[in-house]
Formats: sequence, structure tokens, C-alpha cells
Amino acid sequence: MIPEHIRTRKGARSLKDLDQEVLEYLNHGHIETANLMEWLAVDQLKLLHIILTDLGKTDWYDSFYEAVSAQKKPSANSNTKVIGLEFMQLTDDSNILTYLSNHTSDVPRCWAAYWAGLQETEINKKLGVIKNYCADTHFGVREVAIFAVKEAIITDLDSAIDILVQWTSDQDENIRRYAAEVTRPIGVWTKKIDALKENPEKGIAILEPLKSDSSKYVRDAVGNWLNDASKTRPDWVIKICKQWEKESKTKETQYIIKKALRSINK
Repeated sequence: MIPEHIRTRKGARSLKDLDQEVLEYLNHGHIETANLMEWLAVDQLKLLHIILTDLGKTDWYDSFYEAVSAQKKPSANSNTKVIGLEFMQLTDDSNILTYLSNHTSDVPRCWAAYWAGLQETEINKKLGVIKNYCADTHFGVREVAIFAVKEAIITDLDSAIDILVQWTSDQDENIRRYAAEVTRPIGVWTKKIDALKENPEKGIAILEPLKSDSSKYVRDAVGNWLNDASKTRPDWVIKICKQWEKESKTKETQYIIKKALRSINK
């Protein structure tokens, strides 16, 4: 049983404020991280060793350790990717992928997202397998689901947009949000999509169905998408916002427009 004060914590604001008891639970995979600070603090190799023990695969540990140690500039995010890739290279056992994908801790689910997203070569298959991770209840897994397929989306942008347009009508707000967030022209901590910086018109089929979305999570993604585009194509963003203002009188659309124009209106 996880103590109530652990289950109901808000998460440390800095590494120095992180409770050691919480860290022990995190490093043993007993709980999810509560915020980005906790996610950064997890000792992924320690957690990995425990998981490999559960799987009866402790002989794999040295391979993971060498892969993580070989990095020139290791980080929590790069470690996540390296571990996911190493799983992919060591095994094609779908039972192990399922185990990681359903783990209590969000960190193994992040490894699984990289594994699942990177093992496929075609964009339709990549997006097909990553969709479950896009809908994960944890913010970290949903972000890794972006990192895992972003380069493939850039490479095959038109096909990706055709698929993601269908996601904009999904009942799950996380799926709808993903469609906008993963195609942001600039985004956060991910590669820029030059084709959308120059021609944001390509993305309108994703944005249009979401212009009055009931979810703030989705509206933030749409507003940020347009704000990204305003850095290179302010003329187009202004045009779209004026159009939406006429077509949709909802407070949800007004929220998006305000967010979209924040750089232009500075």
C-alpha cells in the first residue's frame, strides 16, 4: 500500500526539495512521477535493473548501462530514448512491450513509447502504434509519444496530416490535442517543421475542427500552433483569426484567438 501522503503529494518544485521517501518509491517503480521535476529525478538505470529482475532478464543490464554511458550529453529525455531503443534491439517479445506499456510507473511506459514508435518504418504504422501512448493518463508519456514520431512526421508530412485530421474528432481530448501538438511548426524541445513554418496552410485541416474545442488542453495546443506560425507567417495567422472570429462566436474560439495572437500583439 502506498501511504496517503505519497499518493496525494503535489510534487517537488526543485531537486533539493524532493523528498527521499518519494524518490525511493519512484526509483522502485511503485508510483508515477507527479511533475517534471520528479521525472527528471528518477534514476532510470536503478529502476531498469528492478524491472529487468522482474522480467528475468538481468543479463541484459550491461547492454543498457553501456548504451546510456556512451552518450556525450546524457539527459533524462535522452536516457529514456536510449533505453527504449535498447529494448527494441534486444528483443521483439511483444509481452515485454506490453509489460512496460502497462507498468505502474510512467517511466517504463515512456521507454515503451519510444520502442513502439521507432520500431515501425511507415508513418501510418508509426501513428497506429503510438496512438495508445498519446492517450496515456500521464503527461510524460504523452510528450514522449511526440518525440518518438516527430522526425517521421516531418519526413512524410502530408501523409501524417491526412491521418491526424481523423484524430481531431476522437472522443479522447488527449488524442485531439496530440494531432495539433505534434504538428506545431516550432513546438517545445522538438524539431521544427520548416514546411509548416513556411506554409502553415498545410495544417489548417487539423486546426479547423478544433477551433472551438471544449477542452482547454486542446485549445492551448491550437493557440500555440498558431502562435508558432505567427513567427514566420503573421499575415496568415491574422487572416485565420479574423475568419474564425466571424464564423465562431464561442468563448472557446476567442480563447484560442487571444493565445494565437499573443506574439503579434506584444
